[in-house]
Amino acid sequence: MTTTPAPKKTRLEWLDALRGFTMIMVVANHVCNFTFILPYQYSSSMHFLILFRMPLFFFVSGFLAYKAGLTWNLGTLRDLLVKKFKVQTIPTIVFFLLGAVILGKSFGPTVMDWLEKPTKGGYWFTITLLYMFVIYYLFSYLESKLKWQTCIPIILLFLVALCLYETCYQPKYFAWAMGHKGPRNEFVRYASLEQLFMYFPFFVYGNIVRRYWNNAQRLMDSKWFFPVIILIAIFSALDSQKWHTMKGAWAILPLTMARLSLLTIVFMYFRHYQQYLTKYTVIGSTLQYIGRRTLDIYLIHLLFLPNLPTIGAFFKANQHNFIIDTTLSVLIALVVIGFCCITSNILRISPFFRKWLFGR
Repeated sequence: MTTTPAPKKTRLEWLDALRGFTMIMVVANHVCNFTFILPYQYSSSMHFLILFRMPLFFFVSGFLAYKAGLTWNLGTLRDLLVKKFKVQTIPTIVFFLLGAVILGKSFGPTVMDWLEKPTKGGYWFTITLLYMFVIYYLFSYLESKLKWQTCIPIILLFLVALCLYETCYQPKYFAWAMGHKGPRNEFVRYASLEQLFMYFPFFVYGNIVRRYWNNAQRLMDSKWFFPVIILIAIFSALDSQKWHTMKGAWAILPLTMARLSLLTIVFMYFRHYQQYLTKYTVIGSTLQYIGRRTLDIYLIHLLFLPNLPTIGAFFKANQHNFIIDTTLSVLIALVVIGFCCITSNILRISPFFRKWLFGR
């Protein structure tokens, strides 16, 4: 008697392409910050793109974190946690130290300076993502023990995540975390928990969309949903970026709505045009390749960013150049990503490096 193997799960190619697009946006923003030495508020494009760039990255991570049909037990929980610890921590430590050697003037002081900052010299992302996976895996394990499976637990997790998110923007009311008329909480700063608080709602949002994917697709395909999201995005982005009609504690509302609506629009765009983003198209195959190498590119790209402050000075003196600003940032980002991919492929020749630097 022969056993027919289970069919291999089909990858969502457009989702890999979306990850690639998001990675390009991340590197383009770092080009603006570290290559042009241009604070985002002076950039015509990054001031807007920063609204959904990292929220979208964590949204996709949360979307992919949900595994339908996975049997949750202590063994599964242990295996997933061990795998994530290995994939997220070892490469981060290696490239963090390598970055301190290459980018810092003096190794020891650079390491200490980066450790004291929540952004960890640019290597905060993998640390924050590890926090999110640990929380989500523990949540999923506990959720599986409930007698009735409902949407209530994940909704409650989303509400808790929003409460943590509020601490980043309401220091007057959350002085224990962000500080108000005094120093910030040292543990929150050293452990990069501020980044966890800032982006965890988007991770959970992506997870909810994946859990209820059929319902989400029906909603996205309805005639009224996209126009409503567009209007919300326009007015909330304008208010958070230009009008500032909401003051004080209420200012966080348009900012949050802008982030949620804009990332939803980008997500819907890639889903709608998925036929042009397959591996058989140049754009699709390129974005998918970058999307499958996001960890490699993220860890390596900081080492290759050029130093061009004169361009930043030009954009600062000549603002409202959205097309030129965006095009130049993206073009340099693509060159940097190309060098990252070459470096990654060289390192991946070694099974040892492939396993311990990139987790596969």
